[in-house]
Amino acid sequence: MEKLLENCTVCPKDCGNNRLRDEIAACYSGRLPIVSSFTAHFGEEPVLSGTRGAGNIFFGNCNLRCVYCQNYQISQTWKEQKKNEITHERLAEMMLELQAKGCHNIGFVSPTHFAPQMARAILIAAEKGLNLPIVYNTNAYDSVEVLRLLDGIVDVYLPDLKYAENDAGFRFSKVRGYKDFSRAAIKEMFRQTSAELIYGDDGLLKRGLVIRLLVLPNDLAGIEENLRWIRDELSPKTAISLMAQYYATNKAATDERYILLSRRISEREWFSAIEILEELGMEKGFMQEYESASHYYRPDFTDKDKPFKDIRDFQ
Repeated sequence: MEKLLENCTVCPKDCGNNRLRDEIAACYSGRLPIVSSFTAHFGEEPVLSGTRGAGNIFFGNCNLRCVYCQNYQISQTWKEQKKNEITHERLAEMMLELQAKGCHNIGFVSPTHFAPQMARAILIAAEKGLNLPIVYNTNAYDSVEVLRLLDGIVDVYLPDLKYAENDAGFRFSKVRGYKDFSRAAIKEMFRQTSAELIYGDDGLLKRGLVIRLLVLPNDLAGIEENLRWIRDELSPKTAISLMAQYYATNKAATDERYILLSRRISEREWFSAIEILEELGMEKGFMQEYESASHYYRPDFTDKDKPFKDIRDFQ
């Protein structure tokens, strides 16, 4: 898989830089993985966080440039993140350390641009005793070819489906063809996992696909269109995670060009999204509670009051 870095085609940007020679790609990343932090994380869906936390590893940099990114200090500060480069061996050690702490899984956050390095480090860790499920927590702007190579390595896919229109992806995340590439990627994830969620005896997720839909102000995410696509093209049994945690940050909070993103979602917008989900007959997954969604995802998030409910609780 690392051969893909030589003329980089790791994500749909296909920038062609030789990252094996440390040419900086469009994601501002080179040969070595960059890890901003790694920790037991309690802000994920309850079937991932459990009681001892998801073992999240937060990669630095990103192949998107979302103007409202809640972790922009990690994803869009490449000069600072360059200092956090580590070896593949050290990345493997981090996984083993999280396993030793009792974490329920290993979750790679924003892994797309480091997928080959991630895969290599997982194999190193597995040889040294890693036996936890691997969670691929992605923005879904992924290469189908790379995802096929991850078949059998990744256990749980946790993609965002950010937009229903390519124009929104270009305007707010600075990439072309987001709708088309993300849907193709999620179709491949679905091919690998189907709609079935496989749980262990502890009630935690061991294998499956959970698609995250973040409700944006002014329906900029196209929630209904994305849900219809999931229901019709994948399955109404596909697990959804409906999220209310949006708040204006990064450029969305300061740049007048993004005024439509300059506020938190209203209660009406949130409950409208819930009604759509129910009307379309989506059968399983999770949703955040509107009031507790201020517990947004952060690398340092340790609050154990999990802001998610089972979708079935609302039907």
